[in-house]
Amino acid sequence: MNLVTEQRIALISVHGDPAIEIGKEEAGGQNVYVRHVGEALASLGWQVDMFTRKVSVEQEDIVWHSPNCRTIRLKAGNVDFVPRDNIFGHLPEFVDNFLQFQEENGIIYSLIHTNYWLSSWVGMQLKQKQGSQIVHTYHSLGAVKYNTVKTVPLIASTRLGIEKQVLETAQRIVATSPQEQQHMRTFVSTKGDIDIIPCGTDIERFGHIDRKSARAKLGINPQTKLVMYVGRFDPRKGIETLVRAVRESELFGSEDFKLIICGGSRPGRSDGNERDRIERIVGELGMSQMTEFPGRVSQEDLPSYYAAADVCVVPSHYEPFGLVAVEAMASFTPVIASDVGGLQFTVVNEETGLLAPPQDVPAFASAIDRILLDAVWGEKLGQAARKRVENKFSWDGVAMQLSELYNNLLEPSVAQPIAVSS
Repeated sequence: MNLVTEQRIALISVHGDPAIEIGKEEAGGQNVYVRHVGEALASLGWQVDMFTRKVSVEQEDIVWHSPNCRTIRLKAGNVDFVPRDNIFGHLPEFVDNFLQFQEENGIIYSLIHTNYWLSSWVGMQLKQKQGSQIVHTYHSLGAVKYNTVKTVPLIASTRLGIEKQVLETAQRIVATSPQEQQHMRTFVSTKGDIDIIPCGTDIERFGHIDRKSARAKLGINPQTKLVMYVGRFDPRKGIETLVRAVRESELFGSEDFKLIICGGSRPGRSDGNERDRIERIVGELGMSQMTEFPGRVSQEDLPSYYAAADVCVVPSHYEPFGLVAVEAMASFTPVIASDVGGLQFTVVNEETGLLAPPQDVPAFASAIDRILLDAVWGEKLGQAARKRVENKFSWDGVAMQLSELYNNLLEPSVAQPIAVSS
């Protein structure tokens, strides 16, 4: 086993708090990734400190997850929620408070793993100020994202420049799929070193309740044909495509046909506005009776929701990886996903589920019908999906690969002779 003694690493996730309840606004795949990577690295012997921005006076400054793993919340701007596109101006304060934390605790992090472009700016500042080595995971590429939105934010040019800079200057970039690596090379830069290490999931937590038991727990009829969505309410997540596809399904109008849209929302925030919009569309299409919005699902109940579904749909306009797809697959549930980004890597078309062109309502409707109308094939897809996750996407396996990468980067600096002035 790849054990490390008293080796420290800082994981920086400015806008994605690893200790926050998953499902809240600004909490999604990145939070899950950082939290689980941190905990799995700690189990290998790393001393893991995960840095994020404090957004509420009620939040603790430090949250311990295990003896070797903690989340540290730093002040950057007012201690309040700030949309991610408005955080950049507060990053210098984040850097100052990071350096102050180091000084007060007698620590200098020689290796820093940053997550998302905001954190990469912080990492590059720390590299410049104290020579820290930087590993970076994008989680989302601006050059790809901005091709899928109608309104490009004012911060776009800043983000694109920083994403190019970190690719060309970090010690290593971690792409979560071959598709994401290709997008970096095509849209960002041909320079820089990239390793492919996927995201993971907790294979012990998912897949240990069968469909019948899960439905009994959630009060769902065993005969129901159930389509599931899990994720944030965001226009780019393609929930409207899913709703309209279910409306076009051959099964629409039958008594035992249900759509469950799981996800958190908070009034007045962007995800709450999107949920309102989706609920209006559901009403206009005459789907209110068959559609449920359970809101934010607890981490305890999430495995049951995945297991209860006949199919989980991930209709995103773009995903660099697609963690929901992997969680569903770990639950023996076939996935229908947009044929984009990392979803092309996680979902094997016709083997663990089906891929459809993004925003293509008829294609998603056809895919839903193919699986729901052939229960035997759906079960076969689900079995293959679970096997793929076990082989490729466990958190322990991801942490082992990252640990090996970190050690390879640290070895030269450890072996570097100390220069003695004459």
